[in-house]
Amino acid sequence: MPAHGSKSEKQDAAVLHRRDPYEVLGVSRNSTDQEIKSAYRRMALKYHPDKNANDPKAADMFKEVTFSYTILSDPEKRRQYDAAGFEAVETESQELELDLSSLGAVNTMFAALFSKLGVPIKTTVSATVLEEALNGVVTVHPLPLGTPISKKVEKQCAHFYSIMISEEETQGGLVCRVQSPDKSKFKLLYFDREETGGLNLALQEESTKVGKVTSAGMYFLGFPVYRLDQTANSMTAAKDPDAAFFKKLDGFQPCEITELKAGTHVFAVYGDNFFKSVSYTIEAFSAASFAEEKENLRTVEAQILTKRVEISKFETEYREVLAQFTEMTGRYTQEMQVIDELLKQRNEIHASYTTGPPIKRSRSRIRGSFKDAKEDSQIRERKSTRDRPKKKKWFNIQLKVEKRKSC
Repeated sequence: MPAHGSKSEKQDAAVLHRRDPYEVLGVSRNSTDQEIKSAYRRMALKYHPDKNANDPKAADMFKEVTFSYTILSDPEKRRQYDAAGFEAVETESQELELDLSSLGAVNTMFAALFSKLGVPIKTTVSATVLEEALNGVVTVHPLPLGTPISKKVEKQCAHFYSIMISEEETQGGLVCRVQSPDKSKFKLLYFDREETGGLNLALQEESTKVGKVTSAGMYFLGFPVYRLDQTANSMTAAKDPDAAFFKKLDGFQPCEITELKAGTHVFAVYGDNFFKSVSYTIEAFSAASFAEEKENLRTVEAQILTKRVEISKFETEYREVLAQFTEMTGRYTQEMQVIDELLKQRNEIHASYTTGPPIKRSRSRIRGSFKDAKEDSQIRERKSTRDRPKKKKWFNIQLKVEKRKSC
């Protein structure tokens, strides 16, 4: 009979046949984050299971594209891979993005359950929505500046909006924000317009809980504005709280687009709930009148970047002190055990200083003494009961009643 390889051998073989992530996505090693994202979305759309239901080669290619993107989209994992290849990348912690529209009802239910239990579930925009946008067959509604619009979008669907800005408005900057009053999950999307007229996804922001609402925003202010991706840190926090703290700001990365040119720009709100629709309010406005807020944002984000460098240095010091503390506590336990053992030996030596035979109490004598004591106790109890004077019962008491004299 042919010998079957073990599971570990098959995994090792798979590792040996892995292709370079840059080669898989068709990008160079000095590609920008935006170029990597664009390449991933283009290839993920091409090999998506929804479009290739009965093609196992396309399914394998989709997995390879997704795996390559999880490495190159993370700055730390990309740095590790560039330095030492796949061995430096923690493949066990790779997180895949789920397209909820391609999951069945049962799988969606399980994903919702895990999310409710605190397991971070990363989701991607439905391949159907991206394909319709790329083919230019989506309906785009105008969104006037300074005029909020409130609507409800179904799960795994998107509402598209066009915003027209002038040269003067581009100089002041543009802000687009979305809020959901029922704390629903959604994505705020920004699309580039292709030469063919189609729309290609360029940016996306996940909604986050802020007080009693969930919100997401894009800020095109003419200088680098940073976004914080906390999804990857959620999995780290479940494994190692210390590592989660020190890596909390790793997801603090600059937005790829800092300003918009004059013309028409397309945004979209994508419903990212598992089962229900999303109620939302979207608004876009010029940031020209927010000069103080822009300066405050620039200052605070500069302080966060400085703090990220300080935390990186502090982690080295913390790890060294923690290792010393662990070593000291281990030695403390060991020394305590040694001292207790020495004292025990000392007591045994003291006990050996005697000329008489060692005292040994037999178990039978001990049981006999307990039995005799019990019998003596029962005899004393009977004697005390016998000597105790009897009390008259209430129905034997002679009651003397005198007759009342007549008046």
